[in-house]
This record gives sequence, structure tokens and C-alpha cells, in this order.
Amino acid sequence: MKQRQLEILLEKVPKPAIPIPQLEQYMTTAPIAADIIFTAYQWGDIENKTVVDLGCGTGIFSVGAAHMGAKKALGFDIDKNLIAAAKKYAKTNALPIKYAVKDVTAVHRTCDTVLMNPPFGAQKSNNKADRKFLKKAFEISNVIYSLHLKKTIFFLEKMIKSLDGEITYQKEYSFPIKWMFEFHTKEVVRYDVTLLRIITHH
Repeated sequence: MKQRQLEILLEKVPKPAIPIPQLEQYMTTAPIAADIIFTAYQWGDIENKTVVDLGCGTGIFSVGAAHMGAKKALGFDIDKNLIAAAKKYAKTNALPIKYAVKDVTAVHRTCDTVLMNPPFGAQKSNNKADRKFLKKAFEISNVIYSLHLKKTIFFLEKMIKSLDGEITYQKEYSFPIKWMFEFHTKEVVRYDVTLLRIITHH
């Protein structure tokens, strides 16, 4: 499958119906998600692998992994409405993905590859949520693909090093966040984000 074909398929993944501001449920756009999944595929981290989508939302990464030949794809999210939407989409499209309602700290399923777009911590109540996701990813996997605000990378590099991890690849994106909440003043705000591919030495 070509990247553009994957992107078209990912456009069909449902958007969060009632997003919760505190959880920063900003869905990864189909072009960015397709690019990340294709990158992971080219590194040999998707095909015939067990892939976990942490904080999966409606499942765009797990759906992409399933389409690209993952042996198993699993998604976890704390929001039961998003998990219900993800399950319904996977069932309707006969995709072999398992979803469960779980806080990220309660996930203990080990895997080959973690794909995630953790909360950016753009709101104070959610400060350092991305660290919680990274720590969990380190616990359950040896290869991690994670999206973060570009301005936080310097701090995350230190954390990754302290956890005995190594960044083997980085790519920058302009991440559009559409008006979803009343406190958003602009229709679309773009954030500079960086994808990290991390390998863990544990």
C-alpha cells in the first residue's frame, strides 16, 4: 500500500464526538498519521509486529498499523466514548484490533512497538502528561514513536537518556489544531511538533 492510499483510509477514522479539554484530545491528522506509520513501517517496526497505540483516541495509529500488516494492534484510552467509537469502526471495517478503556498507567501489555501522540501538556492541568506516557512506553516496549511539542524536545532528551533510551530518528511537522473548545480563539492553530523514534536499552 502506498502512503497516499493509507492517508485516504485514515481520513475515514471517526473524529472525537465530544472531546474533553483536560485530556487534550487533539486527533492526529491523517497525513501526519500516515507519514508516521509509513516511517515506522520502513524501519521494520510495523509488519508482523505487536503494536500498541497508547492514548489511542478513536484509533488512527492502530488502524494504520493494522492496514500495514501488524501481527497484532491494540489501543488503550481513558475515554470510554472514544474506545466505543474505535471498537465500532474496527468492527465495521473488519480490522483485527483490540481496544480497552484504561488509564495509561494501568497498561501492562508488552509489545514490539508503541505509537503515540501523547497530550502536549499545552494546558496547565495536563502538565507533564507526555512524561507519563513516555515512562509507560519505556516499560512495555523497545521501540517508541512519539509526537511532542518541538520546544519540549530538549527536556525530553534528558529524560530519555536517564531512562536508558536513545533517539534514533526525528522528524518535524506543523500540527494543526482546529477550533474544538470555547477557549480556542482561532479557527486553526499550528504547533511545531517533532516525532521521535526511540529505542530502549533494557
